[in-house]
Amino acid sequence: MEIRDKKFHFIAIGGVGMSALAKYLVECGATVTGSDIQESKYTHLLEKLGIKVSIGHNADLIEKDMIITASSAIKNNNPEIIRANELGLKIYHRSDILKMISDEFSKRDNSFFIGFSGTHGKTTTSGLASYVLYKAGLNPSFVTGGIIPDINTNGNFNADKYFIAELDESDGTIQKYSTDIAVINNMDEDHLDYYKKGFDDIADTFNRYLSNKPNQKVIINIDNEGNQKFINKYPNYNYIKFGLNNADYTAENIKFEGFGSEFDVYFKGKFETKIKLSIIGEHNIYNVLAVYCALKESGVNVNEMTKYFEMFSGMGRRFQKVGEFEGIKIFDDYAHHPHEIMTTLEGVKGSAEGHRIVAVFQPHRYTRLNALWDEFKIAFNNADLLITTNVFPAGESEIEGINSENFIKEVNHSNAIYVSGDMIECAKKIYPMLKNNDIVITLGAGDITKLGSSILEEHKRVCLDANI
Repeated sequence: MEIRDKKFHFIAIGGVGMSALAKYLVECGATVTGSDIQESKYTHLLEKLGIKVSIGHNADLIEKDMIITASSAIKNNNPEIIRANELGLKIYHRSDILKMISDEFSKRDNSFFIGFSGTHGKTTTSGLASYVLYKAGLNPSFVTGGIIPDINTNGNFNADKYFIAELDESDGTIQKYSTDIAVINNMDEDHLDYYKKGFDDIADTFNRYLSNKPNQKVIINIDNEGNQKFINKYPNYNYIKFGLNNADYTAENIKFEGFGSEFDVYFKGKFETKIKLSIIGEHNIYNVLAVYCALKESGVNVNEMTKYFEMFSGMGRRFQKVGEFEGIKIFDDYAHHPHEIMTTLEGVKGSAEGHRIVAVFQPHRYTRLNALWDEFKIAFNNADLLITTNVFPAGESEIEGINSENFIKEVNHSNAIYVSGDMIECAKKIYPMLKNNDIVITLGAGDITKLGSSILEEHKRVCLDANI
């Protein structure tokens, strides 16, 4: 039975990953319904596609011929889960649905499944690859972990040859997939609540993933220390290496200017093309080089598409501009790992000469803050002012002594402040600290994303009270 003949129901359909899958399925002809506890921009987008989204969870939504998919945040006492169990229905993880989609796509003649993975950068690289192919008229199918600006979607079905997906390593589910081209941006220690043995566990998981299709091309960042260790441990894959030097594909003659950059692409020492970018930081040069390699190795004449790299403005929540007032610019970034934070702040520092950089950090999960405490302590050196809010627990219980107040006492930073409260309360406390010409960056994977808008609202309130 093909996907278009099946009925799917998503419990917590409003998440960015779940909504991308739901959109893809309905576009390829499947019947899709879903539920969530509240409306969101994602549920509204799905409803416009004709998907019935119920607000609130209700056992009556579950039917015996449905394929049930639940967010990992959904508990066993959810009424829809209870009804599904009563009917003997299997509860699928979102990775199972993505595998179902990719397996069906791969049955086509001349199909290409490109999977983007790694501890950092997989949303940007999968989104950029999708964007370039879309703009070039090559009609890609894709499922990404963020909204692609300009296209304004996180998922798309098309009957042509390219399928692009962001593959998540955080819970080991990456080992389910069989890609034609596997892109590994980096392999750093993270998700240590799952990977109890640290890097060795992460490397073994990636090995199981790649061994599903050993003849695939593996596009890998050779400048990343974790990737180097992985290659040394598992040397027999078909590696195609990219980096700033000593690689198959290299980025050379790099120039940074304002909030952008340009560089030349070389393949085995021979000039290929020049690429200009409108996004900041050295890390995005790596991201773009990864996409260039993947598309070229897929048979795409990517040298004719360089203008689309420059048009790309970044993914949602990846140094995304929230707004500005009185010379103060506010950006939001999903960075929640020390390496991601350092990379983002280095990029801003290199592009924002003459500006004070204000980093507002919300630690994500007590387990991550605990496991990477010392790494977090040195991650904010490129911020002029560090403000830390309460930990976003993501369903976890507190760990004694592991909190933002204690962290700010130990962090290696001369100008660090802890603020408490929800995002509206934090905005009220942070707003008076800001100065003309500041660049404010909210950092984290939790509800810190609301803070920028709350600061803008606080500015409006203050101006209104002062009759400005």
